[in-house]
Amino acid sequence: MTIYRESGEVSKRRDYLPVEKQFLITRNVPCLRRVKQMEYIDEDAETQVETEDGEEAWVATHSGRATTNIEEIAQQIEGEEDEVSKKLSKITIDDTNDKDDDDIPDIEDIPDIDEVEEGLEEDEDPSALPANNNEDAPSDKILQVRTYDVFITYDKYYQTPRMWLYGYDEHRRPLTSVQIFEDISQDYAKKTVTIETHPHLNMSLASIHPCRHAQVMKKIIEKMNEETVKKFESLQQLQLEQQQQSGGVVTTTVTSNAPQAEQSQVRVDQ
Repeated sequence: MTIYRESGEVSKRRDYLPVEKQFLITRNVPCLRRVKQMEYIDEDAETQVETEDGEEAWVATHSGRATTNIEEIAQQIEGEEDEVSKKLSKITIDDTNDKDDDDIPDIEDIPDIDEVEEGLEEDEDPSALPANNNEDAPSDKILQVRTYDVFITYDKYYQTPRMWLYGYDEHRRPLTSVQIFEDISQDYAKKTVTIETHPHLNMSLASIHPCRHAQVMKKIIEKMNEETVKKFESLQQLQLEQQQQSGGVVTTTVTSNAPQAEQSQVRVDQ
């Protein structure tokens, strides 16, 4: 996935941003399903499980789903096989397609294609699939994949990035506002996600309000810093064990490259 730098409309450029990088854009991000297709049911309930060693709790997904043992699964498979066998037993083969030799035309009686008069229409094949007059009608057997262009601008008031979405249907036609909100949870649609004018372009897009971006990004960065420190500590411990097993002098060769959480911390609230 490629991120492009854009300069936008000349009249809407901001002096505090580089001319060639007024905003960022990623094109053709796929959206495979609508929100209604991903709505939770009772089986999709989540349960927060506390650990005994005092570490962070983890979430058990599908906790409302009934447990199934191997015997129940085998019975379900056998039931499906019996149903298939019943359907196959009802299939009959028609033998009326047998033709006499007299019905087979002589090769000399078949006219040449060049001699056939123009405007001759072919007979309809009864075994052909019926034509679909409504080409735009969605099919249940075809995955309707929407794509989105994702814009990232800089919000000076909140001093954080701001996300913008512009969608297309499977035929590359722009989505309406109603269609866009089909891809957004109703908890956020028309609340924290609204249709607004792009600050650098003459067009209206779905925008995610940046009021909570700083807090969320700060948590993400802190989590990344913690993971980096853990990986470094694991690498350091592995090197010490290898040196002890080889009987060499215990030295640490990666200390100078140790990541410092304070140094790698990114300020997102200023």
